Amino acid sequence: MALSACGNSDPLSSGSGDCGGDANKITVGSANFPESETVADVYAEALRANGFTVDTKLNIGSREAYVPALRSCSIGLIPDYTGNLLQYLDQSATATAADEVNAALTKALGTDLAAGTPAPGEDSDAVVVTRATADKWNLTSIADLAAHSAEVKLGAPTEFAERAGGLPGLKKNYGLDIPADRFVQIADGGGPATVRALTDGQVTAANIFTTSPAIKQNNLVVLADPKHNFPAQNVVPVFNAKKKSDKALKVLDAVSAKLTTAELISLNEAVSGATKTEPAAAAKNWVAAQGLNKPVA
Repeated sequence: MALSACGNSDPLSSGSGDCGGDANKITVGSANFPESETVADVYAEALRANGFTVDTKLNIGSREAYVPALRSCSIGLIPDYTGNLLQYLDQSATATAADEVNAALTKALGTDLAAGTPAPGEDSDAVVVTRATADKWNLTSIADLAAHSAEVKLGAPTEFAERAGGLPGLKKNYGLDIPADRFVQIADGGGPATVRALTDGQVTAANIFTTSPAIKQNNLVVLADPKHNFPAQNVVPVFNAKKKSDKALKVLDAVSAKLTTAELISLNEAVSGATKTEPAAAAKNWVAAQGLNKPVA
């Protein structure tokens, strides 16, 4: 999720706000990476098919930029991720399992923000190994990898060494103990450099996001996290509360029901894979394929 999408350098520079009286008019925003932009375009396409007038303000930036934009009604809706949004809104939150995260997020949203139903699809941190390593050590979960701690080099962003769900969490929850001399700092957020380090054998395991097309392309194995070391990161539509309506919720709940992790990966493959499809075109194709390009019954 560290990649940046192309777009207006200041997507909030125009427009007078999104909280006017027309309930069927809404502005959809996105963060500044391709998956967020693509899901925002999916929301926009589905809403248009249901009679909404939709503008988009894409590539806004991080939560520090788009949450204030949402609160001020510069945008009315944006896709986000449950666990990370919860941590942003409540830094003391400790929930990691999906149900706990969703319940805590509902409270943390307050009165000026509102959310739809989270999708089953999530883009979460994961510990990933090659198929050869998984077969050699019979690995299916992070707990299985812990038995081989002395042989493991782990590649991840610098902050992974300190954050609760990083090395401290892996040691606390699974006994996977990675000392400083076997922690390899790779700064591309689970991107090509991380994947290359893993497939070339520079590291034994790596922190890669679960919707990365590289997992399938390189036959990599995502190790299960049964103790929820990494917080759930289900995709969720987040509104300015003034723009939340029963009609909009009905449309976006229908979208969320179809948005599995496999479908997120498929969208990412279309945008970031060999075809390099523009996010708006990939979203339009996906909405049509899912039968969401017509009014929700």
